[in-house]
Amino acid sequence: MKQKILIVEDEFIVANDLRIMLEKAGYKVCGIAPSVVKALELIAAKEPDWILLDIFLQGDKTGIDLAGQLTGMGIPFIYISANTNQGILEAAKATLPYGFLVKPFREKDLMVMLDIARYRHEQNLKYNHHTEPPLHKQIEHIAQKQEPVSQRLKQISAAMHPVVPFDFLWITRSKPRTTTKDVYISRASDGTFNILNTDALLKETNISDRDFKTWNSTALAHNGKPIFNGYDFRKLRMESLSVQALSDHYKLESALITEVERDGDVFQFVFFNQLSDLYTKVHSGIIGQFKKSLELIIAKIILSKDSIAQTPDMGLPVVEKPIIKKEQAIIIQKDFNGIIGNSALLHAAFKKLELVAPDDTSVLILGESGTGKEKIAQTIHKLSPRKNKPLITVNCAALPLTLMESELFGHEKGSFTGANEKRIGKFEQADGGSIFLDEIGELPLEAQVKLLRVLQEKEIERLGGNYTKKINVRIITATNRNLEKEVAEGRFRLDLYYRLNVFPIELPALRDRKEDIPALAAYFIDKYGKKGSSSVTSISTDALNEMQDYHWPGNVRELEHLIERSMLLTEGEMITKVDLPNSTSVTGFSGDDHFKIKTMEEMEREHIMNILQLCKGKIFGPGGAAEILNVPSTTLNSKIKKLGIKFEFVK
Repeated sequence: MKQKILIVEDEFIVANDLRIMLEKAGYKVCGIAPSVVKALELIAAKEPDWILLDIFLQGDKTGIDLAGQLTGMGIPFIYISANTNQGILEAAKATLPYGFLVKPFREKDLMVMLDIARYRHEQNLKYNHHTEPPLHKQIEHIAQKQEPVSQRLKQISAAMHPVVPFDFLWITRSKPRTTTKDVYISRASDGTFNILNTDALLKETNISDRDFKTWNSTALAHNGKPIFNGYDFRKLRMESLSVQALSDHYKLESALITEVERDGDVFQFVFFNQLSDLYTKVHSGIIGQFKKSLELIIAKIILSKDSIAQTPDMGLPVVEKPIIKKEQAIIIQKDFNGIIGNSALLHAAFKKLELVAPDDTSVLILGESGTGKEKIAQTIHKLSPRKNKPLITVNCAALPLTLMESELFGHEKGSFTGANEKRIGKFEQADGGSIFLDEIGELPLEAQVKLLRVLQEKEIERLGGNYTKKINVRIITATNRNLEKEVAEGRFRLDLYYRLNVFPIELPALRDRKEDIPALAAYFIDKYGKKGSSSVTSISTDALNEMQDYHWPGNVRELEHLIERSMLLTEGEMITKVDLPNSTSVTGFSGDDHFKIKTMEEMEREHIMNILQLCKGKIFGPGGAAEILNVPSTTLNSKIKKLGIKFEFVK
């Protein structure tokens, strides 16, 4: 039976081209909808199997809004959009799509993406893996941590920022009106977050307590309107002296407002940004889908008895911890190849590992350097039916560009100068077993094309060869890079990303599972005590407290090296001092100078916006933006669409 596909696209020419391509390939197109309202009508009437979904549509709602409803209905969908900036990709990713196709695209691109999406959908149904947005799970985990409120709010802010970017966040109770539980979160120039209660805010902004109470006697009136850019934000400033004071001090230029109800009380989340036209319908749509997460923040943090409002000291309290001794062996219920820990985040990764290991599904391991990605890959292979066959490890970052194809796929004798004999490539060596491609994000685009072919066709062709060879290999990949960002910046193929991202396993950074530090310290003391001549058998409470307060940019690998070094430097049986590096800002800018580092895309967008405002929105002809920027008007139009600049921003 033919699969039915609904096209949700507001440009008729694009939608019609899609229809022709799909029908030619044997699919049944059950309708074309230019808006969310029309799409919902067709979904109810036609019951499509798949939906191709544009992001910007006719009407007030976007494809992001519809995506949330589709996830609830269990209908798989693929985005089709001309927008590939990272903000759009992050927002799209949060809605759990099965693919993302960038306009303009070829017929072959569409068919490959549908093939990848179908495969991913089948795997997700098999593992019941595609259930809840990862952002909500992340916020839920952070909210339930036994850590100070300020630390949890910082972690939640870091998790939310890629999806809804903000430079300042104000959380306040609007009904019944009170400011006693207000929380303020500011983002520093180095990307870190500062948590303020009302007293700290008044001190920082030099606002008197009397003025503050007068200005905030009533809630911020927004009449249900979520987005305030340009003129709307200036009007909001005039109507609210609080917003005026905050925007003057923190140089804020736009706002996004949403409300959350909890036990009859209404709370406002007001996101501010220093860019004057940042927020769009995409952001209001995505924040609407995460109301459940915002409710969790209210219940577990804002309304908690140790909330920021009652916590004058924003620092981490010193928690007394027991001395960890060598003979207190950490009991590991299952062999996870030397990965130690009992935190909920780590056990969630182990659960995924056990689920996927017996199958042949491709696995993508995500995590910072030093989190144990290679050990996870080895364990997947060890627990799979291929355990008696080879596991071949390839570090993509270490492969020379000129020899990469030869290393991966092999070469025939005489295929190039110096090829004096036939060489078997890594994929062929792994035939029947598994291949682990570490640092896959470092693979150049030319090699990515060939890897995609191997994944799709399950065959290789040696360099200089004239025939293909079928291979039976399970592919495990790992990266410490943000692949969505790499895709947005054109360094990683979108189709390859979705092919590899069938079953991702996220490994937590050590700073997110500090409760495991005592167990890890005990494990490494035991490990190096057996190997060397050190008499160290324990670590002091003060040393453990120092380690708990450290940020651990090098993760478990850094901790292991620290313990090994400390054991060599310790004369007695107990480590009493650990030599931790000083934490300094990598940017070199102080948090007080309000300097904001912008990406090239942000600078380009801002420059085009300024020129369009200067020209009063005129693009073509004499005195138009295209003439001033010295680019063809067609090129400028493409950039305007790609950067998400809307006409209302330049009125």
